Amino acid sequence: MKKFVENLGYKFNISEIEHQRKNLTFLTIDKESVVQLLSYLRDTEGFSHFVLMTAVDWIEDGLFQLTYILNNPKKKIDLAIRTKILREKAEMNSAHHLWNQVATYQRELKEMFGINFPGSPRVNESFILEGWDNIPPMRRDFDTKKYSEETYFPRPGRGTNDPSEYMKQKLYPNE
Repeated sequence: MKKFVENLGYKFNISEIEHQRKNLTFLTIDKESVVQLLSYLRDTEGFSHFVLMTAVDWIEDGLFQLTYILNNPKKKIDLAIRTKILREKAEMNSAHHLWNQVATYQRELKEMFGINFPGSPRVNESFILEGWDNIPPMRRDFDTKKYSEETYFPRPGRGTNDPSEYMKQKLYPNE
């Protein structure tokens, strides 16, 4: 796997390589090269199975990290491709033409993080949050407590507990 990844680095200017285990490696690459690398891995290197696509909000850095995970069933290895995009007006090239299910992940990331994927089918249609008019809920600047207080009425008889004290009482009731 290491030799294979090193050879990829020469072709695609990979900025970071992280071998997480013998059959899983993470590669970091610039956003402009991601779709080209995904296409190469599918068509040339046998990574025929698209596993998932996800995002992480690095609000402190003003970035989103996108991760695409691919599987090569013959070699029984996974390869994760990571890239970072600006959080402000977040946009990424679509890879839906490579695997049909990518469009579903892109719709979800558009709705939950506000990341746009121009040209992706139905990317602007409601997916999970019909009628949502707030900032995307998976962004770290979304205030879940404030949203809950404004949306749901308090119910009588409900109390709150300090989680650490509550767990101490549950785990060590005789102390």
